[in-house]
Amino acid sequence: MDQDLTPTARALVALQVLQETPGITAERLSARLGVTERAARRYVATLRDAGIPIDSTRGRYGGYHVGRGMRPPPLTFSSAEALAVVMAVLDGHHEAGNPDDPVGSALGKILRCMPEAVAAQAEVVRRTAASAPDSWAVHPDPVITAQLVDACAGRRAVQLAYRSESGAEWTRAVDPWAVVVRHGRWYLLCRTRDKDTRRAYRIDRVRSVELTDTTFTPPKDLDPVAELEDHLAVGWEYAVEVTIEAPHDHLARYVPRSIGRLEPIDDHTTRLVGSTSNPYWYAEQLAAIAHPFMINSGDEVRRATRTLAERLLAASNDG
Repeated sequence: MDQDLTPTARALVALQVLQETPGITAERLSARLGVTERAARRYVATLRDAGIPIDSTRGRYGGYHVGRGMRPPPLTFSSAEALAVVMAVLDGHHEAGNPDDPVGSALGKILRCMPEAVAAQAEVVRRTAASAPDSWAVHPDPVITAQLVDACAGRRAVQLAYRSESGAEWTRAVDPWAVVVRHGRWYLLCRTRDKDTRRAYRIDRVRSVELTDTTFTPPKDLDPVAELEDHLAVGWEYAVEVTIEAPHDHLARYVPRSIGRLEPIDDHTTRLVGSTSNPYWYAEQLAAIAHPFMINSGDEVRRATRTLAERLLAASNDG
């Protein structure tokens, strides 16, 4: 244990150890803290004097336990534990981002238990999460997510082991800028160090994270959500260009930026330029646009749109 800690700080470290290892003996507690057994017992006494119920059991299988009493003991969380709670709450409660909601208020208290830099990243995750749970979303590993949040907060480059949608696996060095939740999925917004390109990787496909000693400075005035949505529209396997019979300003209010870039052609017509790794999903997004459109280029999306249209026609056939 750090010899520069105050007696109060030492007692709180002892409390954390007691919470993590119920039934720990004075001998093991002293070893964990790097102090004598007498000192370990003194920290337990300090906690009891502060009103925290620390129970002890004698005998071969005895030890210390944090008991239950009129006053709940203070809780300590690791970054991974706290972020896991944030993730679980976001998945199950759509008001988790609202500080006036009881769940949102409780979540804010948990965030205040975290180191400032990590809490700031977790707060960004909470604010930018989808507004409602998505039962189809794939949830990432909380430990890997916490490692990435820590790396973003510390501005430390990492080595990512990744598996793509096609099953290809590779390792790449990246500067992690932000963890962003959008459309029910968790993404790492980052810069690749070998090609100096901006990327957004699905965190549920990250196999492992290795922290490096290399530091970085993220772009000034970075808007993680806007940057992610812009990125999700470009760089995928299948490019597409669509003409939509509607004004640009009207479409910009509800067409997701993640499916492409809108460009005005004239006062009544707009061009949509984008790309996708899933043509059928893209066809579904186009079908949701309540205006006539024409696919100018993108054979894969054109075929997927035709398949979708045939399926919908078959479903509506009265015969």
